[in-house]
Amino acid sequence: MTAKKTTTAQDAMKPVEAAVNAGKETVEAVVKAGSEAATKQYEQAVTMTKENIEKTSSAIFKGYDELASVNKDNLQAFVEASNVMAKGMEAMTKEFFTFAQGSMEENVAVAKKMLGAKNVQELFDVSGEVAKSNFDKTLAETAKLTEMSVKVANETFQPLQSRLNVTVEKMIKSAA
Repeated sequence: MTAKKTTTAQDAMKPVEAAVNAGKETVEAVVKAGSEAATKQYEQAVTMTKENIEKTSSAIFKGYDELASVNKDNLQAFVEASNVMAKGMEAMTKEFFTFAQGSMEENVAVAKKMLGAKNVQELFDVSGEVAKSNFDKTLAETAKLTEMSVKVANETFQPLQSRLNVTVEKMIKSAA
């Protein structure tokens, strides 16, 4: 009888383990897809910014010395923006993985709690509590990641915006 109960408990844990593993694979796939999309968008933004800086620089400045100085400053702004973006993406990735890891650990604990339910009503009660809790935590984490994204975007474009302002000022002075 004891061997049969152990086998039954182990059999009952198999779907939970499979669900946890499937959830982990889904999170990893989402993270990978998100990282790939962010990298692609980052590269496009970098390319567009670099092209715009190069076009503006060559059209505005005729003197080699001035052009070299402007390009150097533009490159410095670009490097600064790239560093800010990289640090921001790193912070966002860490935040997401911390959330994902916490969710996985919590889901394992919930699965154990559900397996320990004494009746169907207790199982449904635990399930409802978990669903609400997960929904609330996901909303909060989404809001936090959105806020971080906006902050990173603003901080990333600040050096580029400053360089654009300087360039426009020089254009206006040259035209006057």
